[in-house]
Amino acid sequence: MGDMPSVVFRNRVDAGQQLAALLQRYKGSDPVVYALPRGGVVVGAEVARALEAPLEVVIARKVGHPQSPEYAICAVSASGSLICNETERRAADPRWFEMAVERERQEAARRQATYLEGREPRSPEDKTAIIVDDGIATGLTVRAAIEEIKGQEPRQVVVAVPVIPRETAEALKRQVDAVVAVDIPDFFLGAVGAYYIDFEQVSDEEVIRLLH
Repeated sequence: MGDMPSVVFRNRVDAGQQLAALLQRYKGSDPVVYALPRGGVVVGAEVARALEAPLEVVIARKVGHPQSPEYAICAVSASGSLICNETERRAADPRWFEMAVERERQEAARRQATYLEGREPRSPEDKTAIIVDDGIATGLTVRAAIEEIKGQEPRQVVVAVPVIPRETAEALKRQVDAVVAVDIPDFFLGAVGAYYIDFEQVSDEEVIRLLH
């Protein structure tokens, strides 16, 4: 083996509790927690509870490569904030690209409506927006989520995750006020799930339950 993670979380609740302990300084700063579904909502619920903050969702969808859909070339948020790997974007057929982005944007908007049961998400204006996921690898989807939140003029934006590779963390620091993580490994194991003992899929029902 040899490549054992330095930090292992029992599950997303454990990860959320460890992360919340690092975020106590934001407790009095009028925070709103914006979690990326689905897994991020379980982590975000623990953070929101500890900070006595409202829990919201922010949704960004990967736009997969036409030949290999798992490989993201862009990410788009519900309102259309778009972050791309520019090299891949330029190589893609423009008509295909436009349709793919619009399809994912609509899916993001549909999920947001489902999770929030039709209500509008709380605005981060003049508040501390804390964007939470269950872990970040490349950071494409979280960057689209950051743009979505920043467009609504929060006082500050914090990205908070259990685990993020060092180079991704450094890149995100240029986009937000702070990046807070339990573990920032120099050598990332390639998948967020490698840092969890239990990394089961989270259901839509669970997300909706946590948001209430």
